[in-house]
Amino acid sequence: MRQEESNIAYFQEQLLGWYLVNGRIFPWRKPGLSKYKLIIAEVLLQRTKAETISKYYDGFLLKFPSWHSLVDAGPERIGDYLKPIGLYQQRSKRLYALAVEMVKRNGILPKDRSSLDEIPFLGQYIANAIELLIFEKRSPLLDVNMARVLERYFGERKMADIRYDPYLQDLAYKIADTEFSKEINWGILDFAALICKARKPLCEICLLKKQCLFFSQLPVMTTP
Repeated sequence: MRQEESNIAYFQEQLLGWYLVNGRIFPWRKPGLSKYKLIIAEVLLQRTKAETISKYYDGFLLKFPSWHSLVDAGPERIGDYLKPIGLYQQRSKRLYALAVEMVKRNGILPKDRSSLDEIPFLGQYIANAIELLIFEKRSPLLDVNMARVLERYFGERKMADIRYDPYLQDLAYKIADTEFSKEINWGILDFAALICKARKPLCEICLLKKQCLFFSQLPVMTTP
């Protein structure tokens, strides 16, 4: 086994173990949810803390239980409900446009990735989430939070946009390539929120610090 592969295996093992004990509980992580409910969660979660969305998720589904209900409501009414969450105008327009498209498709999602990418208003992250959560493929939920954890541990990307950086994309898919792909994805996102924070990471209590590139480059604290 190459060093890179062993390092990835170690990372996966540690994160999965951590997630089983410390993973967060959210309504969209319950088993047996419909495709609609899963996609709605991922759209709402973009650029917003999961704890914030969890307060409005069930209520949103009660008010808008289907793609048809979103189309009937229109972007203005959708936006009115989403105002407390923030980014409501952008989010409501996207949800409405996506709903119109999904009604045209009778709610059917293509399993082929190239066909999935052709659906307007999805984007790379949502398409990855659909593959992972609906089609049970080993796809990464790669956003700025996952990128932060991976880059701190393994090394930084070269390109500004994570969607097009070949190193980070390849690494994320390698990390997700496990029979516990869903759990490792959620584990990394939870780890990013609770331990590997953007501004003040809790490096001293991090179970990955012995192998973490970011931690190895921190200045050594000396006692006077």
